[in-house]
Amino acid sequence: MAVATSKAKAAAAAATSSQQSKRARANADLQPTAPLSIAEAVKAFKKFKAPKFDQSVELCLHLGIDPRQADQIVRGSLALPHGIGKTKRVIAFCQPDVAPQAKEAGAIKAGGEELVAEIEKGFMDFDVAVASPDMMRVVSKLGRVLGPRGLMPSPKAGTVTKDIAAAVKEYAAGKLEYRNDKGGNIHVVVGKASFANNKLEENTEHFISTIEKAKPSSVKGRFIKKITMSGTMTPGVQVHRAEIE
Repeated sequence: MAVATSKAKAAAAAATSSQQSKRARANADLQPTAPLSIAEAVKAFKKFKAPKFDQSVELCLHLGIDPRQADQIVRGSLALPHGIGKTKRVIAFCQPDVAPQAKEAGAIKAGGEELVAEIEKGFMDFDVAVASPDMMRVVSKLGRVLGPRGLMPSPKAGTVTKDIAAAVKEYAAGKLEYRNDKGGNIHVVVGKASFANNKLEENTEHFISTIEKAKPSSVKGRFIKKITMSGTMTPGVQVHRAEIE
């Protein structure tokens, strides 16, 4: 029985691999070779043979920055016009009288010292942490735990704010945090493949425009060098922008 089950699994894996290989070859033939406008890039993306699940649509921006220089770090947060097609689990570090408002706004947990203690004991089942300024003294002890995971509340990222309820509501609805990686790239999800073309176009335009406005004053020359749109399991399509010609 065990042998039969093993053979069935092997056959299923082989069939899946074959399907993926056929899809990859078909998509390679459909992949544009030149950069396209946002609208045309979305159309090209929609033509790819997609997997059965509703894949995420991602943007990768390669920036002309030196990631080693603190004054050239590009980071922040924003809410896209049409969201990203998923919700996020948010926790809030706040005073006891604010905690009920945070939970009503969508926080899965809200509190002060007791929430810090819970995280120190291993609780990490959340995507975003927001905090009021007066709580950062307490939250700072979690730096070694939250920092490496990119979950430490930060004023620059918009996750340290006096209006906890509003922040929780925005992040729970899919508000994005972004930050360049060590290679000078920014990766972000701008929606789902099932989104209408115009929604993907508007989300993409909004994000690119936001990054353009975030150009550090110390950066010289081209700021955005390359933009690529891709799906979780589909090839990339280069996006045309005047600055990167």
